[in-house]
Amino acid sequence: MDAFFAAIEVLYDSSLKGKPVIVGGLSRRSVVSTASYEARKFGIHSAMPIFKAKEKCPQGVFLPVQMERYKKISRKIMGLLKDFSPLVEQVSIDEAYLDITGTENLFGCPEEIARRIKERIGKETGLTCSIGIAPNKFMAKVASDMNKPDGLTIISATEVNQFLSILPVEKIPGVGKRAVEDLRRYGVKTVGALKRFSKEQLLKDFGKFGLRLYNIAKGRDNESVTPDREIKSISSEETLPSDTVDLSKLRNLVKEHAEKVAWRLRKEELKGKTVTIKIKFSDFSAFTKSHTIAEATDSTKIISDRAIIQLTEYPLKKKVRLIGVAVSNLDMSEKESQLSLFVNADKTDKERKADKAMDKIRGKFGGEVIKRGKE
Repeated sequence: MDAFFAAIEVLYDSSLKGKPVIVGGLSRRSVVSTASYEARKFGIHSAMPIFKAKEKCPQGVFLPVQMERYKKISRKIMGLLKDFSPLVEQVSIDEAYLDITGTENLFGCPEEIARRIKERIGKETGLTCSIGIAPNKFMAKVASDMNKPDGLTIISATEVNQFLSILPVEKIPGVGKRAVEDLRRYGVKTVGALKRFSKEQLLKDFGKFGLRLYNIAKGRDNESVTPDREIKSISSEETLPSDTVDLSKLRNLVKEHAEKVAWRLRKEELKGKTVTIKIKFSDFSAFTKSHTIAEATDSTKIISDRAIIQLTEYPLKKKVRLIGVAVSNLDMSEKESQLSLFVNADKTDKERKADKAMDKIRGKFGGEVIKRGKE
């Protein structure tokens, strides 16, 4: 989808049309979630600090994230895509892969299918999207980014080598600035330049990532379109209004984020074994620490207590800018985990009842309406 959050805000308020719309946190220390194409002309992009965005575009319209609004439209779009293929892999709120192999008899050639999808999305939501068509997921992703907004780019099997020969390495999905710098030190600026390296060389110099580079240079991507991708982790984090080393304040923030994570686990009927705390400091250095517990859990208290232990075990010598909690190593929570012999069963039962009661209130009135008291 094109500038998804910003485009939805324009749908809800037509007076925003043609204006530089920036969606994100409203505090100075928050970051941009989505910028409209009018805002991008000022150099604004996602993950940019809001204060920088305001410096670049003081006349911009800055709006808070309305996630439930975006999720509602996302569900509609994903449902629409399934009318064209049963193989739809949603990778984010505004992006998906479709395997359209064998659908030509129903909907026409690949280009015709893409145009039909664009027409349906436009008619039913009022939004535009950009589509890439290619023999595999890697190239389809790259193609979808080439002619935004409202683009349609097709890379046929016979065009793969020519396309890759001139594709800048920074256009490879998932390749960050550091990897690009490393590749340029080897004189590699395009994917085509990777072809002069053997598989052994790339593995030696770049490890597992080197194998991916080798396959990309050959135009290979055997990853299939997988419907209903497995959730691998659930997390919650925030950038603080001001940097702090106040341990009491940080402990309370950890409790709040642990509560949000536990609530989402219960909503998804999941439990997790690995609790991770994430900290970003005022100098933008980062720290994460994980601990795997014996039994998978969705308990607010267990997750909160474990995360707080990880916080207090690390000596805070610098001010904290961002803090968050994540739970991974997930399992379906259809059955209650067996309680440890050392756990007070009555206390655990009370905590579970408290979680359920709070979940019921959140479900009726919203996620922020209730939370546990501070220390």
